[in-house]
Amino acid sequence: MAETEPKTMQDLTSVVQTLLQQMQDKFQTMSDQIIGRNILCMCRQALTVLWKLFSGLEWKNWKVKTRYQLHKRVEGC
Repeated sequence: MAETEPKTMQDLTSVVQTLLQQMQDKFQTMSDQIIGRNILCMCRQALTVLWKLFSGLEWKNWKVKTRYQLHKRVEGC
């Protein structure tokens, strides 16, 4: 907050606007961080599913299994 107290209504309005802008900036930063974490988490989960899917396949018929399993996974979302 300012070192001197607001003396007029305009001064008070300015102080309040500044505080609200600072709060909005902090909220936006936190929101961006949360969204970023959620995206990373979803990517990690998708990679885990793909790893499990491909690690259990037999090489001779991997195309058939892959299409079937991916289709089943997409339907379940």
